[in-house]
Amino acid sequence: MDIRPLSIAGAWEITPRQFPDDRGVFLESFRGDHLAEVVGHRLDVVQTNVSVSSRGTVRGIHFADVPVGQAKYVTAVTGALIDYVVDLRVGSPTFGQWDSVLLDGVDRRAVYLSEGLGHAFCALEDGTTAHYLCSAAYNPAAEHGIHPLDPTVGLRLPDGVEPLLSPKDAAAPTLAEAEKSGLLPTYAACLDFHATQR
Repeated sequence: MDIRPLSIAGAWEITPRQFPDDRGVFLESFRGDHLAEVVGHRLDVVQTNVSVSSRGTVRGIHFADVPVGQAKYVTAVTGALIDYVVDLRVGSPTFGQWDSVLLDGVDRRAVYLSEGLGHAFCALEDGTTAHYLCSAAYNPAAEHGIHPLDPTVGLRLPDGVEPLLSPKDAAAPTLAEAEKSGLLPTYAACLDFHATQR
């Protein structure tokens, strides 16, 4: 598989090698040993999540307190989505910036994002099924969000998509509000936490 760093440090795009034949296709969708070579440690999968979304559904921007945070390895099992990684780490050289990857059933790419980064996606097709491998269990007291349509962040949604948000995501603070209230992780705390994983 090919593992390419995104423009946000701590995030990678993973493109698997596929083996098609007259029966269908086979691929390795996750290789912990290969990922560890670039990340610097193994992903300890504690929880897996599945979400099924209609076209236009926007989930995120979600993040967790660091420590412990929640690293994620995200793929699209069916359908297609634009996956966004947002740097929410106060003090990071790319704070407030984002990168994106198309995840679908054609190239079958994945995105890995480390603890402290924000995650969102926009479903491009009805029935889009996303699968997440997570490094920590869901902890509602430590989970937070940034409004995905915050113009300061400026996520570019695909043309012709009418965004559909959950009430929780629609009520999430802007990036500036979250920073002012001390809700965001710091870059230093994230680096310290990642150093303990090596």
